[in-house]
Amino acid sequence: MRVVLIGAGRLGTLVRQAAPAAGAEITAVLRAADNPAGAGLTAAVCAGADVAIDVSTADAVLPNVVALARHGVPVVIGATGWHAQRDAVREVAARAGLGVVAAANFSLGAALLGVLAARAAAALAGRADYGAFVYEQHHAAKQDAPSGTALLLRDAMRDAGFARDIDVAATRAGAIPGTHVVGFDGPAETLTLTHTVRDRAVFAHGALVAARWVIGRHGWFSMQDVLEGSLR
Repeated sequence: MRVVLIGAGRLGTLVRQAAPAAGAEITAVLRAADNPAGAGLTAAVCAGADVAIDVSTADAVLPNVVALARHGVPVVIGATGWHAQRDAVREVAARAGLGVVAAANFSLGAALLGVLAARAAAALAGRADYGAFVYEQHHAAKQDAPSGTALLLRDAMRDAGFARDIDVAATRAGAIPGTHVVGFDGPAETLTLTHTVRDRAVFAHGALVAARWVIGRHGWFSMQDVLEGSLR
């Protein structure tokens, strides 16, 4: 698997380190200075790639996808804070028939948490005496709060039919890699589902799994899709 890596920050570095064990070759690494408005994603760079992994910045996602669509390179998007552009990015990808995996969290365990949270929410949706919450913890340097993963968990619960308020809370402290808790509280019991990251390398491994999975596919996918495909 030949990968163009867009972004050389913390997650980009972990992807480079994890690539050999995943049977992946990083054919190019594009830093912000190398790729203004997607200009670094040239025909020559893309010709040697099976897939791209974009872990750059929010404002770079749309021009990157425009360039990748031009060259027919599927992409895994792991940048954060770009969801205001989500509709525009999806439109570009759809017009080109591009395969895209977009995720706030590449952990397969976090994807499974979303599936379980939705099932629990559906089961308790009709019980007015049960409330729900999402609580997450991350390192002090993480800028978005609540995290994209926490919001996706909340939305998955809503989509499953849980129409009551779902409280979402966040903590930013120290070097916490990431913990997400989905909870349901009733008159005499509390149910919690928890996912805890022990090593940030899990996000790089998941991104590479998603990259291999999306090759040859067309459409817009989540890590839940990757999880289901990986378990078949």
